[in-house]
Amino acid sequence: MAVREQKEKVIFRKRQKEDFYRAVREIAHHPAVLEMKKYPQHGRTSCYSHCLRVAYYNYRICRLLGLDARSAARAGMLHDLFLYDWHQYARRTGKHFHGLTHPAEALKNARRYFRLNPLEQEMIVKHMWPLTLFPPMRREAWIICLTDKYCSTCETMAGIKARLLG
Repeated sequence: MAVREQKEKVIFRKRQKEDFYRAVREIAHHPAVLEMKKYPQHGRTSCYSHCLRVAYYNYRICRLLGLDARSAARAGMLHDLFLYDWHQYARRTGKHFHGLTHPAEALKNARRYFRLNPLEQEMIVKHMWPLTLFPPMRREAWIICLTDKYCSTCETMAGIKARLLG
């Protein structure tokens, strides 16, 4: 029985990964999204890798809870589509509030390239709460707030660890 259960788990996870990939494939291969690979995000992580991680965790958690996992995955891939190196942004532009302003910039860019439903738009624009003014209204939008902070913390800590040990 244990061997059969193991096989079923493997099949379930494979299907889950395939479903996730179907949800984000169009976005993940778009030239504007691929451009995110050029920009560092946290530690040694690119903006693209960060968004892919957030998308995957959003998808898994929302699917587990019976929420809109497809929208959660799509919004995760687009939540930081601001297309600049935020580490250099204030020095180059004189604008010092990236943490407050980039969700709106990401939403503007995402709308330029993709059709978004209202849930995806809310998730993108509110993912930085409580830094952004209005809190999320839907459960999926709360989840992206948490997964983004979790992934950001892990990536930052991995970067610190690499510098200390490297």
